[in-house]
Amino acid sequence: MGVPDAAALPGLEHLNGLVQSVTTPEFAEMTFHEVLCKSALNHVPGASAMPFDWTVNPYRGCSHACTYCLSPDALVLCADGRQRRIDELTIGAEIVGTEKVGDYRRYVRAAVQAKWTTRKRAYRVTLADGTEIVASGDHRFLTERGWKHVTGAMAGRDQRPYLTTSNRLMGFGVGAGATSSPAMDAGYRRGYLTGMIRGDAMIFHGEYSDDRRTRAIHRFRLALADTEALDRTRSMLAEEGIVTNTRPFAAATASRHPMTAIHTARRDRVEHIESLIIVPDMRPPSWHAGFLAGIFDAEGSCSRGILRISNKDPEILHLTSEALEVFDIPHVVEPPRTNGVRSVRVKGGLPSRQRMFDITGPAVTRKLSVIGTAVKTVSDLRVVSVEDLGYDMDMVDITTSTGDFVANGVISHNCFARGTHEYLELDAGRDFDSQIIVKINVADVLRRELARPSWAREPVMLGTNTDPYQRAEGRYRLMPGIVSALTDSGTPFSILTKGTLLRRDLPMLTEAAASVRVSLAMSIAVFDDSLQKLIEPGTPSAAARLETVRAATDAGFSVTVFLMPIIPHLTDSIAMIDDALRRIKEAGAARVVFGALHLRPGAKGWFLQWLEREHPELLSSYRGLYPGASTTAPKPYRAWLSKRVRPLLRVHGLDGHAEDDSARPRSVVPGLASRSVASQIRTTSRGRVAAAGDTGMLF
Repeated sequence: MGVPDAAALPGLEHLNGLVQSVTTPEFAEMTFHEVLCKSALNHVPGASAMPFDWTVNPYRGCSHACTYCLSPDALVLCADGRQRRIDELTIGAEIVGTEKVGDYRRYVRAAVQAKWTTRKRAYRVTLADGTEIVASGDHRFLTERGWKHVTGAMAGRDQRPYLTTSNRLMGFGVGAGATSSPAMDAGYRRGYLTGMIRGDAMIFHGEYSDDRRTRAIHRFRLALADTEALDRTRSMLAEEGIVTNTRPFAAATASRHPMTAIHTARRDRVEHIESLIIVPDMRPPSWHAGFLAGIFDAEGSCSRGILRISNKDPEILHLTSEALEVFDIPHVVEPPRTNGVRSVRVKGGLPSRQRMFDITGPAVTRKLSVIGTAVKTVSDLRVVSVEDLGYDMDMVDITTSTGDFVANGVISHNCFARGTHEYLELDAGRDFDSQIIVKINVADVLRRELARPSWAREPVMLGTNTDPYQRAEGRYRLMPGIVSALTDSGTPFSILTKGTLLRRDLPMLTEAAASVRVSLAMSIAVFDDSLQKLIEPGTPSAAARLETVRAATDAGFSVTVFLMPIIPHLTDSIAMIDDALRRIKEAGAARVVFGALHLRPGAKGWFLQWLEREHPELLSSYRGLYPGASTTAPKPYRAWLSKRVRPLLRVHGLDGHAEDDSARPRSVVPGLASRSVASQIRTTSRGRVAAAGDTGMLF
C-alpha cells in the first residue's frame, strides 16, 4: 500500500489538482504525486517545428530508475518446469510466478513482459540449504514475514524492511552448485537410453516358420504418447549410428493420447541397441543422471506433487535407488502392489523433486510442471549471510505478468517495467526521475474532450515528452484507458517508445487498429552492446527492443524504428549502419527514421570530458564538428550522413517515407512523424551519458 508523503517535494502542495503524494516499497526513493488534471489533450503551438498538432502525456517526469536486479546466471523457473538463466530469457517467455488462491499462495503460469540490463553493487545472499543468489541491495525476496530488500536500515534515510539472519525465504531453493541443465555427454546418453529402453521398449529375437522356410526375426520398438521423449531417444540412437523408422502405433481414444513408435527390424541395429543398454560396471555420475531421466520419462509419474518411478524389475529398481543416492536425493522403495509393481518414491517435496529435474533433465515437459502447487517451504531457507561483494556488476531486470518470479528456487519481486530510457538533468534535476506527476484521471478527461463536437479527430501522438510506457505505467496502467478513449472516439494515434512494456497492450492495440489508424514506433540508437552500456546505461538492449518490434509486427503493425542519434565516429560507419538496418529489417520493421547527434548547452562540456576519457582520439574531430557554442552537427556532415544512410535504407527496403534530420517537413508518416526529432546528449544527475529528444523523449 502507498502512504502519503506530502513533504516529499517542497512546493508541490500548491500543485494544481494534487490528490496525494505516495511512496511505496515497490518504488524505492521515488514519490508519485497523483493529480487530477483539467485537460488531457495538449495542442502543439503553431510556431513549433513538431510535425504533429496534438499530444497526450499521462506522466510528467520519468520513473526509469528501477533498482531491482539479479545476477545474469540466476536460474528462473519456467512454466515447463525447467530452470533457465535470467539473461537467456526472452520477452514473452512463459515462466512461473505466484498468486494467492484461497488460503494459499500457489505457483501459477506467468509471462516475461520486459527485460533489460543494468549495473549495480553486488550482494550475495546465502541460505542454510546452500542456495546462493547474487542481487542488488534493492532487490526484494519473499520471506515468511513479507517482502524484504536485500539491504536496508532500521532508521534514517535508508529505512525499509531488509533481510536478516532471522528471516527465512519462501520457495524451494536449489542448494549448492545449481545448474540449469545437465551435460548431455556420452555417459548421459547411454544412461538415458538404458533407462528409457529397459523401462518401456520391446526387443525381440525369434523365428518365424511357414510352409517353405524358417526365418529369423529381430525387432526393436519403442511406442510412447510423449513425443518429447521419443524424439530424444531417436536422436540419441542416431548419435550412436542407429537409424530407426517412425510410424503411428495407436490411435487416440477417449481416455488415451495417440501413440507413436520408433522401430527397426535390422539385426545389426537391434544388437547394437542391446549393447548400449548393458549396465556398465563403472557408472559415472553422468550415466546415473541420464538413467534417472530415461527411467522417469519411461516409467515415472508426478501425481499431486509426489514423484514416483515404478517397475517390476528388481535391477531397474536397484539402479533407480542407486542413482538417487549418488545425488543425495532422499527416497524410499515402497512395498509391492498386488501386481508385483514397486515404486521408488522421492521424499522431501518440491525441493527434492526440482533438484532431481535440474540434475537429470527429463524430456517430458508435462511431468515437470509445478503449476497449481502450493508454495510450501520445506528446505532450510534461513538466511545465513548477506555479503557485500565490494564491486558493481551487470545485472538483469525483468517484468512479469504476476508481479514476481522464482529465481534460484526462491520467490523474487517483479520489477515494474521501467520507462526504458535515461532522462538527464532537466530543470528539476533529480526531481525529474524521483518526483513523478501522475495524471490519474487522464483517461476520463481525455474521453470528455474527445466527445466535444469541435473535436475533428486529428491524429494524436503519445511519447513526445515522456515515455508512456515508463516504469510508473506498471503501477498506474493509464495507457489502456487512453487507448480505449482514442479508439472509441475514432481518433487515430501514434505511440513512440523505447519500452518493451508495449507488448502488454498489443492485443488491445490490435483491436484498436481495426477501428482507427494506429502507428507504432520504437527508438533504438546503439546496436553495439558495450557502447550501449556507456551511452544508454540501464536501458534495454537493442535485441530486447527488436523483439518488441517483432512482436508488434507479428501483431499486424507496420513499425517504424528511430535509428537516432547516429553518433559521429562511433555509430556512423557503413558497417555499423548496415548491421543495424539488417537487424531492424529481420525484426520486421517497415521503415527507419535517422538523424545525427545534437548536443544541447550544458551537456556539451561534460560530453567532451567523457569523450576525452573514453575516446580521446576523437576529441579534436568533435571540436571541429561542434565548435564554440554550436549544438548541431554541421550541414556538410548531415548531408554526408544522408548520402551514406539512404542507399542502405533502399538496400534493406526500409526507406519508406522517412526523412533525416536535415529536412523537417510538417507532414506525418501514417500517423507518425515523418521526420526525426533532433536528438541530444545530456548528463544525468549521476554523471552518465544518454541521448534524448529535444522534447525530453529519449531516442
